[in-house]
Amino acid sequence: MKRVGNIYPKIYDINNCREAILCASKRKKNRQNVARIIDKLDYYSQVLSDLLKEQKIELSPYRKMIIHDGVNKKERILHKPRFFPDQCIHWALMLQIQPILQRGMVENCCASVPGRGIHYGAKYIKRILKDDHKNTKYCVKYDIHHFYQSIDKDILKRKFRRVIKDPQVLWLVDLIIDSSPDEGLPIGNFTSQWFANFFLQDTDHYIKEELKIKYYLRYMDDGIILGRNKKELRKKFVQLTEYLSKENLTIKSNWQLFKVQTRPLDFLGYRFYRGYTTLRRGNFLRIKRRVKKIVKRGYIRVTDACAMISYHGWLTHADSYNYYTKYIKPYNLTLKKCKGVIKNGRSKLKQ
Repeated sequence: MKRVGNIYPKIYDINNCREAILCASKRKKNRQNVARIIDKLDYYSQVLSDLLKEQKIELSPYRKMIIHDGVNKKERILHKPRFFPDQCIHWALMLQIQPILQRGMVENCCASVPGRGIHYGAKYIKRILKDDHKNTKYCVKYDIHHFYQSIDKDILKRKFRRVIKDPQVLWLVDLIIDSSPDEGLPIGNFTSQWFANFFLQDTDHYIKEELKIKYYLRYMDDGIILGRNKKELRKKFVQLTEYLSKENLTIKSNWQLFKVQTRPLDFLGYRFYRGYTTLRRGNFLRIKRRVKKIVKRGYIRVTDACAMISYHGWLTHADSYNYYTKYIKPYNLTLKKCKGVIKNGRSKLKQ
């Protein structure tokens, strides 16, 4: 890939800085510290531009917060950067280098990429399971152990130097990578998800071009590989494990190799069978509990409506009509109703 230069002037351009502040402020404009910046957008855009142009940037220490994510309540440590200038600097950088990073991504990478996501990956899995029984007979499912924390900062910096030659951009990238004293990348930075995807680009190309694997999908650090021969698939998985060890990454010991015909492919929150798809049991339970809370309360809050719209999206991409008619439709929690709640504030359950 040809290295790209002359990027930094575009980063500190006043229009790019303005756009960066607006992007960083999405869904945060009711916060006092964010509203203060937005009220004087032109002034702070110029301040941000000057900071970047003169390279007088001192990123603030992160504020750490522990959350329990997902159905399994997995504990994660989030690193929260200051809104201004830290988050705005992250956006100013990514608005310019995102196209550079994205052009090297294979189509099988579907996390944190615009136009791709869970439903993009689900559609891909449905299609290959339905159209090619022969070459999707077996599946390897795996994920990388402590992925963000295991990313080697020096290796990541070397990867950036293979695609970018602008020394000022590389200085800013290094500054963000080193902004956390902990190992790896901090979970919470807008840049981290892009840097993490970029770190695994070489692995994606190795799987597709060197191992010659036809059916492969990766959602951040979770991956699946499908093939027709169990022995051959195991051999290629061993080669992948060895390749990742050179990147200082290890695959969790709970990886699985199974026959698709005998059990569903549990991935991206869905359970994929040949010909139909259902949600994971945990997601079914999550929706059911949310509905019970709304019914007990007697009205729909905005947060409930946002959650239900998300659940409608999940159910739309699964064969779950019976579930919808039993647990959602009788309580008037339709998509139209939830959108109306968001527009008007909140609403009684029955009117």
